[in-house]
Amino acid sequence: MAWDEVAADVFVKRYEAGDVNVVAILGPKGVTVIDTRGSPAEAREIVGDVAKRFGTPIVGAVNTHAHYDHSFGNSVFVDLGVPVIGHHRIPDHYAAFEGPRLRAWQADPAREPDKQWDHVVLTQPTVLIQRSTTLTASGRNIELIPISRGHTDTDLIVYVPDAGVWALGDAIEESGPPMFGSGCWPIEWPAALDEVLLRMQPNDVVVPGHGRLVDREFVTRQAIALHAVEDAIKSAHAAGAGIEEALDTVQLPWPKWMLRSAFEQGFSQLDQRLPSGH
Repeated sequence: MAWDEVAADVFVKRYEAGDVNVVAILGPKGVTVIDTRGSPAEAREIVGDVAKRFGTPIVGAVNTHAHYDHSFGNSVFVDLGVPVIGHHRIPDHYAAFEGPRLRAWQADPAREPDKQWDHVVLTQPTVLIQRSTTLTASGRNIELIPISRGHTDTDLIVYVPDAGVWALGDAIEESGPPMFGSGCWPIEWPAALDEVLLRMQPNDVVVPGHGRLVDREFVTRQAIALHAVEDAIKSAHAAGAGIEEALDTVQLPWPKWMLRSAFEQGFSQLDQRLPSGH
């Protein structure tokens, strides 16, 4: 697919592998790339596509979160001397989730035959941020906004204020229901989206991690759906219901296998909030 200009000098390319969106923000001094995809080969494809389309240097790359399909290409950008910027919790997430998964695959690639991780070197961002930060290296202001825990505890929102474009990573998804994957916080995710909605304008362009472009109304609907998951988890936990019992009775527009992960993680997080002795 070609680069699609979604606002003034903001381009999105939707790659077939994983249906991942990569954003290229063009400034007078260079391009800032949002997300590095799922392997060195996929990252090199980004680099080649940017050079062919824009003919200007890449001055920065950003990870919207720590999951493999958005950050396993980091090493390619680092080797080129490009700063990679990400949430300060990415190293901890790598240690808990992506690192063990990668090592397990390397020991037995048959466990995930659709992955091509032979040459992946797990590479954390070279610039770790804890608070909202404005990138200026491209000659254009790009805001990076760490939000509360949601899809992961490493979610980093990218906002281009002069174009009204938001890249939300997997804090929202269009090509399928939001995934309650590794390191997810299902009982806090809705509030994280509510934070973003406070700043988002009706006519802003929203780029999800996967799928077609959306708008503020779509983000609002997804926040409402995630609030329903949060409420169901809290209600079942407060009632003392087991996870399987809760899954048999809950009415939510997710397949049962996806909700199981949400309930397991939500119950665990709620248990950690209880005072000792409960």
